[in-house]
Amino acid sequence: MRQALPYGRAADTIFMFVLIRTITYSALFIGFLLIYLPTRLLSWSGIVRPATIAAPQVAGMLVSALGAALALWCIFTFALIGRGTPAPFDPPRLLVIRGPYRFVRNPMYIGAGLALAGAALYYGSWPLLAYAVGFFLLMHIFVAWYEEPTLRRTFGKDYEAYCQQVGRWWPRLM
Repeated sequence: MRQALPYGRAADTIFMFVLIRTITYSALFIGFLLIYLPTRLLSWSGIVRPATIAAPQVAGMLVSALGAALALWCIFTFALIGRGTPAPFDPPRLLVIRGPYRFVRNPMYIGAGLALAGAALYYGSWPLLAYAVGFFLLMHIFVAWYEEPTLRRTFGKDYEAYCQQVGRWWPRLM
């Protein structure tokens, strides 16, 4: 495994720079894929906010909140442990296998997809649910064709061992 960064003022400066990059990238990613595009989709399909809050809206809010919390946990785990961002052009410098990554290899995408599915439930929107399914499919293709081969090249045997212990999308039962 790669060495951890040293402690001290230089490490604090590096960490703050990584944190700023992480927040910037995440805000752009979340803002575009998880807020702007779904909002446009709802607008194009003529779906508006429900007039009353009933069981589907409460369930949608809970699923969205769970997904958002999971995605944020992943984002900050990348910054704190991996010393990088979720962006493919600025990835973590260290292999991240702690936090939510102990359970599945792609919890950030699961969290984002849950947030979208919760919004679809809240609005009762089939087009938004289709968007969430499309998001999951695109992320699966991205993970299988780009992300995993890149991680194998970058982290070698450590990543291979991690893949043997932790499932891509589903936790492995012991």
